[in-house]
Amino acid sequence: MLEFEPGSARRVEPLMGWTSSGDMDSQVTLRFDTKDEAIAYAKKHGIECQVFEPKTQRRSIKAYADNFKYGRQDLWTH
Repeated sequence: MLEFEPGSARRVEPLMGWTSSGDMDSQVTLRFDTKDEAIAYAKKHGIECQVFEPKTQRRSIKAYADNFKYGRQDLWTH
């Protein structure tokens, strides 16, 4: 995915309280099938790019019934 950095700061509209920006590139997001396609596109169009690898999420699967287990080691708090 290719996202542009904001070119100007966002501002709050006084009437509605919405945030707005005059930078149209902040609304553009391009999606690619592979990382290499995204890098090739950026090089072809002269766009500086940084590659961020997605972090793997470590999941801790727990059951609700574990809260009431007899041999529970953690302190019981309400």
